[in-house]
Amino acid sequence: MGKSDNVVPLKRHKCPICSKPATDEFRPFCSKRCADIDLGRWLNEDYRIPAEEAAELDDEEFADF
Repeated sequence: MGKSDNVVPLKRHKCPICSKPATDEFRPFCSKRCADIDLGRWLNEDYRIPAEEAAELDDEEFADF
């Protein structure tokens, strides 16, 4: 029984931009082009994380600190 008998191949993930198989060099993307597209989307604020507005606190609440 060789050492490679116990090796389980890793699941290949798809590129989140074009769905081609991801490469090790640009993981999780398939190419520099897709990585740059994703970066551009972040820089243009196309991706947003929803958040609730924080309630404004009075200064009196911090007087004890």
